[in-house]
Amino acid sequence: MFFASDNWAGAHPNIVAGLSAAAGGFSTAYGDGALDQVVYQRFSEIFEREVAVFFVATGTAANSLALTAYNKPGGISFAHRESHVIEDECGAPVYFSGGSRLHEIDGALGKIDPHNLERTIGRFASEIVHWGRPMAVSITQSTEVGTIYGLNEIETISAIAKRHSVPLHMDGARFANALVALETTPAEMTWKRGVDILSFGGTKNGCWCAEAIVLFDLDRARELAFLRKRAAQLFSKSRFVAAQFEAYFRDGLWLDTARHANAMAARLAAAIEDSATAKLAWLPQANEVFAVMKKDEAEKLQAAGAAFYDWHKPYGFDGHIGEDELLYRFVTSFATTADEVDRFGQLIA
Repeated sequence: MFFASDNWAGAHPNIVAGLSAAAGGFSTAYGDGALDQVVYQRFSEIFEREVAVFFVATGTAANSLALTAYNKPGGISFAHRESHVIEDECGAPVYFSGGSRLHEIDGALGKIDPHNLERTIGRFASEIVHWGRPMAVSITQSTEVGTIYGLNEIETISAIAKRHSVPLHMDGARFANALVALETTPAEMTWKRGVDILSFGGTKNGCWCAEAIVLFDLDRARELAFLRKRAAQLFSKSRFVAAQFEAYFRDGLWLDTARHANAMAARLAAAIEDSATAKLAWLPQANEVFAVMKKDEAEKLQAAGAAFYDWHKPYGFDGHIGEDELLYRFVTSFATTADEVDRFGQLIA
């Protein structure tokens, strides 16, 4: 019963097979091989326009380089106060950019409140040299607490960014989970709503180590190529990342794995709603489920083999958590089985 993180899951068998198929022979290095070119074209097909694609090793690298692509002296990027770029990157976006700042924006359950964004970014709009100036806005899709920005919400935030002449970055570590939940297309969830640059995650959804920066603003591509190299993220044998993405996209595997993870989260949420020992904190929209439980009950579940973590109370959560209770996070993946979920459900029934 592994619900600690989708990072705990292994690689999908089809992706392992793709890696094996690419292992033999020789191929041009540093992203110029035949398989690399095929995958670049596949990204453009998926997003319904020409895009520039840069493979990187981690989501941290993708987010940091994406923001650094729009770096300026005194630059400030605006993101939700509990976003990954602010809470979980160990300051990497600041480090990669050489000292730009990250500014927290409030909003309920992981999503930036547009009013708060407009008010906060407006404080720096005059670009007074002592204060700094806006550099970018970043949103996470799906968010760190399993919620999803609707298409209109993305468009609203993009409009604010455009009014202040800054780009919109999307942290898509769980991009596919949000995509299938909204039943939309990659184009509709990104550049058609005003997204300029995307951190495209595959690792959480069945890949071994495959992340990419997808750039819709092609004028930035040459500079980003140099930034990636300087950040030690240019792979010599990049065909092994390309092989993962080629298998990931083939026959819609990436959408199937995301749908499965989301379905397992919904199944888990239903079990928690029926439980006598746990309360669902809010309805999941993707593959993360949050529940309130007594600490001793959680410890019993963990002793019985269930892997999950306690979590901090997110901004905007108005549910009750007792003194002897904590909030806990459960994450499902392509590898989660219905049997695992049902066994957990029996334990909390």
